[in-house]
Amino acid sequence: MNIEDLLRETLSDMAHEEQPPPPGRFFQVNRSRSRRRSLVLAAAVAVTVMAVGSTLVVQGLSSQVALSKDFAEQGSGETPVETEQGQTILTVREGLRLSQILEQLSTATGRPLVEFERAAKDGRALGLPAYAKGALEGFAFSGTYEVSPTSSPDEILAAMVTRFNRAAEDSDLVDGARRVGRTPLEILTIASIVQAESTNKRDMPKIAQVIHNRLNHTPEMKLQLDSTVLYGLNKFGIRGSNEDLKSRSRYNTYARLGLPPGPICNPGADAIEAALKPDAGPWLFFVTTDPERGVTKFTDSQSEFVKLVEEYNKNRRTG
Repeated sequence: MNIEDLLRETLSDMAHEEQPPPPGRFFQVNRSRSRRRSLVLAAAVAVTVMAVGSTLVVQGLSSQVALSKDFAEQGSGETPVETEQGQTILTVREGLRLSQILEQLSTATGRPLVEFERAAKDGRALGLPAYAKGALEGFAFSGTYEVSPTSSPDEILAAMVTRFNRAAEDSDLVDGARRVGRTPLEILTIASIVQAESTNKRDMPKIAQVIHNRLNHTPEMKLQLDSTVLYGLNKFGIRGSNEDLKSRSRYNTYARLGLPPGPICNPGADAIEAALKPDAGPWLFFVTTDPERGVTKFTDSQSEFVKLVEEYNKNRRTG
């Protein structure tokens, strides 16, 4: 029996049950069907993605979650919109941390935050790839989602992971990481830093090259990125304080060599592409000298870097 037949048979069985299963309890209605239903939940996403092309639809056993690529590209904003059918359309933008995404989903659906936090911990149920090591940070893909009132947290998060898996296939993430001498998780971590440090898409390949250059540099160089330090401290901002930079967190790239242990946000397709295919260049430093206008400058010179920092400080004082 193929996946489509399995899905149809299981949904047909459920339609004839006296009472529908409560959310999150799909596998307890009938022991003889429990394994089959778990397979359906795991496979339904892949089936429907193949069927509808540019629209990602996850048909759960009691609800529906959809992502329209066309709608997402229209830039609908982050404010949830309720449709006439009672569904909620919300946009999750690139670069948010998982904690921010879970709060947004909780607000949009009216479900307690703790339910999303609990669902986020079950990486296997969400369909995370093995290289994610069970952690959802970095794999909750941005986009516009259509959520029904009965959508469960695990269904919503599984839809986001499925969208990530599609993006990973489109970018050839696994093989591409191997070609540049990195693991897929390392590339996704680099992409998350690129996403967090960029003010526009055009600079992403250069920022990615700075990270690669520092990681591959002889003698060894630390990344020294404020974005990773702030993530480890659960803080937000552009620059860390002197006290922040003394943190003993594993995400303190001023104190530790190499990449942090995992992604610091959930990057979009452009950041992933930049991490896999950075621009060629000798740059070792970059400074966003004018954050208001999104101006970032690059150099391979320590003395020039100091001048760029001075330019940033001047713009900050006069801004």
